[in-house]
Amino acid sequence: MVILSLFLLFYIALSISLYFLFPKVDKAAWKGLIPGLNFVEWCDIIGRPTWHALLLLVPILNIFVFSYMAIELVRSFGYYDFKHSFLAVIATPLILFHIAFNKSAKFLGPNYVEEKAYLTQVKALQRAGKAHELQKLQRKSPFYKAGERLWAESLIFAIFAAAFIRMFLIEAYVIPTPSMESSLLVGDYLFVSKVHYGLRTPMTVFQVPLLHNRIPFINRESYLSSPSLPYFRLPGITPIHRNDPFVFNWPIGDSVYITPQRSFAASQVADNPPLRNYIEREHFKLVVRPIDKKDHYIKRCIAIAGDTLQLIDRQVYINGKAAKNPSKIQHAYRVTSTKTHLNPKVFERLGINVKNEDATHGVFYLYQEQVDKLKALGNDVIVEIIPNNEDRVFPHNPKYFHWTVDNYGPIWIPKKGATVQLNKENIDLYKRIISVYEHNDFRIEDNKFIINGQPANSYTFKQNYYWAMGDNRHQSEDSRFWGFVPEDHIVGKPLFIFFSTKNGKLSNGLRWNRIFSSANKM
Repeated sequence: MVILSLFLLFYIALSISLYFLFPKVDKAAWKGLIPGLNFVEWCDIIGRPTWHALLLLVPILNIFVFSYMAIELVRSFGYYDFKHSFLAVIATPLILFHIAFNKSAKFLGPNYVEEKAYLTQVKALQRAGKAHELQKLQRKSPFYKAGERLWAESLIFAIFAAAFIRMFLIEAYVIPTPSMESSLLVGDYLFVSKVHYGLRTPMTVFQVPLLHNRIPFINRESYLSSPSLPYFRLPGITPIHRNDPFVFNWPIGDSVYITPQRSFAASQVADNPPLRNYIEREHFKLVVRPIDKKDHYIKRCIAIAGDTLQLIDRQVYINGKAAKNPSKIQHAYRVTSTKTHLNPKVFERLGINVKNEDATHGVFYLYQEQVDKLKALGNDVIVEIIPNNEDRVFPHNPKYFHWTVDNYGPIWIPKKGATVQLNKENIDLYKRIISVYEHNDFRIEDNKFIINGQPANSYTFKQNYYWAMGDNRHQSEDSRFWGFVPEDHIVGKPLFIFFSTKNGKLSNGLRWNRIFSSANKM
């Protein structure tokens, strides 16, 4: 609603500025106030075909169309400087008001027509080899741009276009951890569509273009937290389906300590004394981030809103039925042999990652085909799965939830509009949703739940939630550790891998067979 209100205010101011500007070009002032007609007349003023006004109805494209229309309009009045073009794009009503009330500002003719004629002359003189006449034409023409300005405008346009594409259409990501092996490998670079699940409009207003949340080398945040815009999402091409890989902002990443290795959520530090001592010893500062500036994670959506999920001996069950597993789902195995020599080349030939500290202790993360091939090396090769009984899992309350990484749930995934009864047994599942994700004042007083100042024994969810897990089930920090993924944290859908380096290092070579392959393998 706020975004629509700001857009409406901008359009009203723009229409009023056109009302005062149109008489300078012998057009009726009232035409500047009529939606649609004002843009048709605008196209006529700058020399563009009037049907160009229809392009303003095309989402995304309309931003570029409006930008060049605004620049050509101010140039039609002799405002040729770079600063004028800049203001025409970011503060259109202001510069049009200035031109309208500036008595010395005169209409010089349709900029598009005039500049097109100039460029035609330039090309003709270049083909004829008339360098002297070309220089004379360029000296006299307001359309001539020196090399420095041409480079500056080209660079700014390239940055603007790249930032625009990154913000509204497609963004490039790199896989930094093995949590999605073998589907997505460390060193895979992939494009992610931001429109498939519905474009989430930017919330953070002021940010460094082309950076997510940190400025390299100086290690500072790349944005200002305020002012900010509320969450809004446009309709998507497709909903999120079970087993879709998806990119999202790390839900508990709103308060983090940033170390050279990675970011740690404040809750993770509080629950881990050795980690807390390390953070305190190195004096890492707590950084608070808005939703769209939390770290990006990529996992597989295992369950959607309304599902009930359970893990029994590592097998996922959705609504009581065994879920389809990724074809190369991985778990931790211990590999030993009394006779067969298992050197790194053997593992490399089988596509097994040995670039981790666990491998030095004979622990490898394998999928079933790799297990079978290792066993086939010799009768003395023993490959045993290692159960993961880690119980420091969400919702971190062993009194009521005796869950582990391998045996987890059942847990219900909250759905928009659904209501749950709140009690001391389940409140740890939902308290972060109520207070953080859905922005309520929540507290517990005298064993009573107080929401926005009122006693409550139930809660109705305002948005959908999802459950994320990595394909490398024993080496993935996912929803089992930090809970639900809110809908407003969803970033996009992976499309394809456009580049891939072995183990994340170019010096190790490229994985040619992965380049331009799908990022949606199951």
